[in-house]
Amino acid sequence: STEVSLEEENNMLFLGLIAMMDPPRAESKEAVAHCIAAGIRPIMITGDHVVTASAIAREIGILTPGTQAVEGAVIESMTDQELQDFVPQVSVYARVSPEHKIRIVRAWQERGALVAMTGDGVNDAPALKQADIGVAMGITGTEVAKDAAGMVLTDDNFATIVQAVKNGRNVYANIRRSIQFLLSGNMAGILTVLYASLLALPVPFAAVHLLFINLLTDSLPAIALGLEPHTEQVMHEKPRPRKEGILTKPFLASVGLEGLVIAVGTIVAFHLGLRYGGEAAGATMAFATLCLSRLFHGFNCKAAEPVLFTRRFWNNKPLLGAFLVGALLLSAVLVIPPLEELMQAVALPWQLGLAIPALAVGSMVVIQLLKAIRVRLRKSS
Repeated sequence: STEVSLEEENNMLFLGLIAMMDPPRAESKEAVAHCIAAGIRPIMITGDHVVTASAIAREIGILTPGTQAVEGAVIESMTDQELQDFVPQVSVYARVSPEHKIRIVRAWQERGALVAMTGDGVNDAPALKQADIGVAMGITGTEVAKDAAGMVLTDDNFATIVQAVKNGRNVYANIRRSIQFLLSGNMAGILTVLYASLLALPVPFAAVHLLFINLLTDSLPAIALGLEPHTEQVMHEKPRPRKEGILTKPFLASVGLEGLVIAVGTIVAFHLGLRYGGEAAGATMAFATLCLSRLFHGFNCKAAEPVLFTRRFWNNKPLLGAFLVGALLLSAVLVIPPLEELMQAVALPWQLGLAIPALAVGSMVVIQLLKAIRVRLRKSS
């Protein structure tokens, strides 16, 4: 074989230079934008040169004005406290070691952040383990990284993580809707009974009435609210604090206020029944009004803002079906004599019968108006 030396480079003509690059995925820029809108701070930690990392990070929107790109060696001499103060200023870390990665993750956690870490190599495993959510690559990831992670991406696509966040937020929102529906509806029943007890009035509900409401007309809407269609709106909200539970003060205030509105309608119906038909008619009116009001209340729980006269009012077919089934069951109890006797209900004059849907719809309209006022106050503050 012929040996090649520097002498061979003499008398050559320069024709051009060939360069290669590994471009970011087309969807990564949009995924990063979704993260930022959702209150998620994307950080790049890489072994590449800082210039290369900065160029890619700037192109996809991670390296933004006001933040900087540094090499891992910069943080070596920092104490943990100094690093905690330093990490908010940095969006790109280049030439990092496994120790640097775990210190960066821990620094963000000490600041109270919920940290998700992605990686595919053996050197990513410690940081994946340290992070609150470790995400390993399913295609290029090593077995060590997959074992250390809590989640594995089957397509190695960052956009999939963003979609997972969206799905998780929507599922959580649907759980809150179901809980809000059940708690506020039950609050209305409790307030009605408490009102009758304090004023020494007849009992507004028989035991069979409450069983009917809880087992039939409550369960179906609650399940249907858990199937509420996912929306993009959740990706424009900031993440909730990591220690925040479902029953926050604003949530409980909303539950109490909505329960009070439904209770007022039920109490009015109870008094109408007592006045024009006696105790049996009063209990029947209170039962039917509370039952129908809670069916309508399922639509109130679809969103924090008003949905009346919008397309969103109709977009949950299971909820529409649950309302229809509940209304038909209630109607059957009120008009079929054998069921009336079974459910301890009495036949009502048509004037009282019309008052039931009027009061139920009225409570829904009032709650929708309260939601509109709350939204307007939030925007003006």
